[in-house]
Amino acid sequence: MSPLLLDYLPLAVFIGVALLIGAALMIAPFLIAVRNPDPEKVSAYECGFNAFDDARMKFDVRFYLVSILFIIFDLEIVFLFPWAVAFGDVGAFGFWSMLAFLAVLTVGFIYEWKKGALEWD
Repeated sequence: MSPLLLDYLPLAVFIGVALLIGAALMIAPFLIAVRNPDPEKVSAYECGFNAFDDARMKFDVRFYLVSILFIIFDLEIVFLFPWAVAFGDVGAFGFWSMLAFLAVLTVGFIYEWKKGALEWD
């Protein structure tokens, strides 16, 4: 095999494993699905209570607020990991830029804390 193809071998293995896992996850429901439904098999088991209303019922705005806050702070982590990996190479400008970014997020966090967005009463 040529050296060029050997460089791509890990990628081919990764794609092969991903396709294998994807196919297994697509086939698994057909093998382990409920075949003879009765009230006990199809009862609610995760939420702890039976569905009592339409799926289009109104949700409390706090669910949306918490999800948006999660996305904001999740994006913070997405930016922190590459910065931490390349910390030795970014220099002083990269360091102070990330501190400014974290300062803006900290100000936003303090604001939402003072406004009571994190309270669940």
